[in-house]
Amino acid sequence: MNDTFKALSDPTRRQIIQLLKERDLSAGEIADHFTISKPSISHHLAILKNAKLVRDERQGQSIIYSLNATVIQEALGWFLGMMGTKGDEQP
Repeated sequence: MNDTFKALSDPTRRQIIQLLKERDLSAGEIADHFTISKPSISHHLAILKNAKLVRDERQGQSIIYSLNATVIQEALGWFLGMMGTKGDEQP
């Protein structure tokens, strides 16, 4: 879970996740939304992939990235569980 939150700590990576929430994209299509270099985008994608937040699949000459909703749901569930208070429990 630590890798997940570390990956989400960067605003560029959060923006990439927002883009992938709308549709699957190639690395080039993702890079088109940023002013940083393509190698930097590749680095961010590698971090997201290592955290299992995104998946990649080769399609011809392109690698298509998609959101791994399962891991994001698990992280959100964990985070929301941490936000609960003990006072919420019924006797």
